[in-house]
Amino acid sequence: MAEIKVPELAESITEGTIAQWLKKPGDFVNKGEYIVELETDKVNVEIISDYEGVLKELRANEGDTVRVGETIAVVDEKGESSQPESQEQQSSVLQEAEMKKQLPFQQEAPTESKPAENATPEKKDRPIASPAARKLAREKGIDLSSVPTIDPLGRVRKHDVELYNPNAGSISAEKASVQPQKPDQPVILQTEAGKPVERIRMSRRRQTIANRLVEVQQTAAMLTTFNEVDMTAVINLRKRRKDKFFEEHDVRLGFMSFFTKAVVAALKKQPYLNAEIQGDEILLKKYYDIGIAVAAPEGLVVPVVRDADRKNFAEIESDIMELAEKARTNKLSLKDLQGGTFTITNGGVFGSLLSTPILNGPQVGILGMHKIQLRPVAIDEERIENRPMMYIALTYDHRIVDGKEAVTFLAKVKELIEDPESLLLEG
Repeated sequence: MAEIKVPELAESITEGTIAQWLKKPGDFVNKGEYIVELETDKVNVEIISDYEGVLKELRANEGDTVRVGETIAVVDEKGESSQPESQEQQSSVLQEAEMKKQLPFQQEAPTESKPAENATPEKKDRPIASPAARKLAREKGIDLSSVPTIDPLGRVRKHDVELYNPNAGSISAEKASVQPQKPDQPVILQTEAGKPVERIRMSRRRQTIANRLVEVQQTAAMLTTFNEVDMTAVINLRKRRKDKFFEEHDVRLGFMSFFTKAVVAALKKQPYLNAEIQGDEILLKKYYDIGIAVAAPEGLVVPVVRDADRKNFAEIESDIMELAEKARTNKLSLKDLQGGTFTITNGGVFGSLLSTPILNGPQVGILGMHKIQLRPVAIDEERIENRPMMYIALTYDHRIVDGKEAVTFLAKVKELIEDPESLLLEG
């Protein structure tokens, strides 16, 4: 018998929660095949089997908390599966596992091998689905592209395949009505005072987000200051350059690269906003790793653009696009999230006109971007024009950053955004 244990994940992560088992007792497991999805404070990771054989025992249930080094399953290396798969199915599973090892953070690529005669052929653009969903779909002969899902990003989960009725072509209304908005989180329907309610278990990541937001509010002296930016120059520059920019760099020119470059330039002028407090000391960071807040399916995450001061607009846009896609498909690695010296969050994409962002500890500064909206602006004593304006907010830790530095920082960001060509000179 061989034991499968929770592997070392990262220096700061000692435990996780079983999100879902991808195999069940009696299944044959190939070496290198994914068997369980583990939810940690930061990312979800899929654990592989280091052994080949029959999965004899699961020592933790979905929802259980397990620690690094703990045995979670037992594999009989000499056993035979009680539910044997065909040779073609095993070959397909092994091939998929091998491809995942080669492309750990990319969407699964279709193989060039011919599909089994009885298997449902997959379309060229494969839907995003969990390994468990793909396996179950293969076993049932279901085309994943026809399976509806209530996941906001369209990822097909195992339970979607289980509830799918090929004859009806959709999930039955009765079953769908009791599904939570986030299918990975169990819901208990209860009645309180004669009124229907839903009790939803918080995911491990949501609990971590909640605890850290409360912690930073209790430990930091947070204060927010505001300014507004005329976006006319940036909008006009994008209109003139966006097509050529895309042709040359194969990435679209967005607003985030302008604000990232402006933030880096402003941080160089106000270095205490690029610092953190360690005990009774201030750690001034001489590098600029900028966190970009992204709304992921299971909660807000802040992947980091490394060495933003050394990258051009195209490199920054490419990094942001790649990190955002990883966040949406739940494929961020721990390395993508660790560190960061300053954070930018853009509530404007959801329509927010004004907000006071909360610090991403242990950082001491976060810039909030907001919705671009036409507002009448006084050009001089006689003229008023409608201009595309954006409110920007800087939340800072008043323990080491004074109001003068905070206001000067925002003024510098405003100056650079309203004269975007000057960003080239700031370098």
